[in-house]
Amino acid sequence: MQKFLRRLLLKPVLWFSAKYSSHPNKQRVFTALSDLLSCILNGKTKKGLVIPFDIHTGKFIIFSDMHKGRRNGADDFMLCEPNYLAALDYYDTKGFHFIALGDSEELWENLWPSVKKAQQPSFEKEARFIPKNAFIKIFGNHDLYWDNDPFAGMQLKEAYGYDVPIYEGVILQTRINERTINIFCTHGHQGDEISDGNMLSKFFISRIWGPLQSYLKINPNTPAYDAQLKTVHNEMMYEWSAQQQDLFLITGHTHQPVFEALTHIERLYRQLQYAQKLNDKGMIEALEKEIQARKFEYSKISEDYLRLKPTYFNSGCCCYSDGDITGIEIEENCFRLIKWHSKQGTAQRIILEESPIEELLETINGTK
Repeated sequence: MQKFLRRLLLKPVLWFSAKYSSHPNKQRVFTALSDLLSCILNGKTKKGLVIPFDIHTGKFIIFSDMHKGRRNGADDFMLCEPNYLAALDYYDTKGFHFIALGDSEELWENLWPSVKKAQQPSFEKEARFIPKNAFIKIFGNHDLYWDNDPFAGMQLKEAYGYDVPIYEGVILQTRINERTINIFCTHGHQGDEISDGNMLSKFFISRIWGPLQSYLKINPNTPAYDAQLKTVHNEMMYEWSAQQQDLFLITGHTHQPVFEALTHIERLYRQLQYAQKLNDKGMIEALEKEIQARKFEYSKISEDYLRLKPTYFNSGCCCYSDGDITGIEIEENCFRLIKWHSKQGTAQRIILEESPIEELLETINGTK
């Protein structure tokens, strides 16, 4: 019966997912982000919190998209678990606040009891941040369950041993040169009709749509990685952030790391543009070689790469097929894109990108 239904429903399911989930509506994205930002700034704490911090001493690590499953063949988190656990040990020891930016649990494909049982090691590590008031849990589209189930609070307490509020976003607020700066963190699924609509659509996606895909073994998700140009959804997130005043936006959702509004390949393109303007033949050759080594064909480089404001960041994910994880750190007045990977069986932290926040503000405001 399962095989028959899969053959019968494969094309309709893929069509439905592509139409409503993979093609976010720009106006919906902009409206959803603006409404959420306004709610949090106006004190609607059920939506999210404003957390004041000192730009020079505050420490935050933002991970998203673990997609923790039940340790079966479909558990994308399983390979990444050792790096993730090692990373949490490091940030706990260093006194960081931890923001889990959504899709932490894969509740489209699994029932919560099986995930809770399989993922106790990570729940125990995450729970260490709670007594220090240093843990914020955000929901995404794959764990919408936490937002719409009346027993979510009780179930989260069973996993963590503490009460764990669930939010749609959080604003990290600081002062730089007498100006209030907001770092707005949310999962980033805003604008996908079936996962960001009314309560009926949210119930449908978490209780019917997700389980249906799991039963039929149909996975329409196509997460993007850093060797590609930004996804359409990331482009819209950037466009919204660029229109705001004194605000940085950090999301997850696409599984695609973005730093200063650029993917890694786009940053290479921007460096190539600078090299061409300087007529630095050695740098041009090296950059063209690196771009080609990533098997990315190009014929024309967008001029936009030189004009983009560094207002948007994406944490990537913690479910890459090679076991690596990526995240965004905020520390010592800097944004950092970091990667944790395993070398000879030992988890190691690598800084992929780093920029002082004050310098980014100068760039945004045209004073640099």
